[in-house]
Amino acid sequence: MNPFSQFVKGLSDRLGNGFSSLNQNDPAKVAYVRNLERQMKNKDVLDIPFDDLNVVVFDLETTGFYPYKGDHILSIGAVKVEGTHVKEEETFYSLVYHDTGPSKEIEELTGITKEMLQSAASLRDVLKDFYSFVKGDVLVAHHANHEKQFMSHATWLALRKNFQHRIVDTSFLTKIVHQDQSMISLDDCCEYYGIGIEQRHHALYDAKATARLWVESIRDIQQKEFTKLQDVYTYLATSK
Repeated sequence: MNPFSQFVKGLSDRLGNGFSSLNQNDPAKVAYVRNLERQMKNKDVLDIPFDDLNVVVFDLETTGFYPYKGDHILSIGAVKVEGTHVKEEETFYSLVYHDTGPSKEIEELTGITKEMLQSAASLRDVLKDFYSFVKGDVLVAHHANHEKQFMSHATWLALRKNFQHRIVDTSFLTKIVHQDQSMISLDDCCEYYGIGIEQRHHALYDAKATARLWVESIRDIQQKEFTKLQDVYTYLATSK
C-alpha cells in the first residue's frame, strides 16, 4: 500500500471509529474520503494507454546522494502530466525545514541557503502535502533511484510509513528509443530534444523539464508501437 493509500485508509478508519477530529456525521468529509478511496481501487496503471495515463513528474534537491548516511531533502518540485499534456498550472513546490544549511557547494549549485530552510515547512508537512497533490497518480523521475531512496527514507522518518509508490524512470523509455545515443543526464536528454530548463538544480524547473522529456519520450515510443507501460516493462525484462 503506497503512502497516499495509507493516508486514505487512516482517514477512513478514523471516520469509521468516530474520532472527533473527523466527524463521521459530516457528509462532506465522508464523501471526500470515499472519493479518495475510489481513486485507489486496484487500478493497474501498467495497462493504461499512454494517452490516458496521469502521472506526476517530480524532482528532489538534496544535500548529497546517501540518505542513510545523513543526507536529506532540501526541496521537492512536481508537475502533473495528463497523457502527453504537461499541466503547467498544476504544480507543487516546497523547501523542507532543516536546522543546518547545505554545504557551500550545494548552496551554490541550488541557490538554497540555511536561512531559507529554517523558515520552511517541516518534512512531515511537506510530505503530507506532496502525497495529497499526487493522489493515486504514478510518479515519474529522471534516474529515479535517487528519488526513490530519499523518498523511502524520508517517508519512514517523518510519517513512519513505508514508501511503496510506483516510480517510473524516464530512462526506461530513452533506453528503448535511443539505444544508439549516449543520453544519460537530464542535460543530455533535454539537449537532444531541444528542451530548455529555466533554472537548473531547482526542483520545480527540473521537474518541468523532466515532464517535457517524458512527453517527448512517450511520443517517440508510441511510434515504435508501445502503447502502455506494460509493453515497456515486458520489453526491458526480455531484452536483458
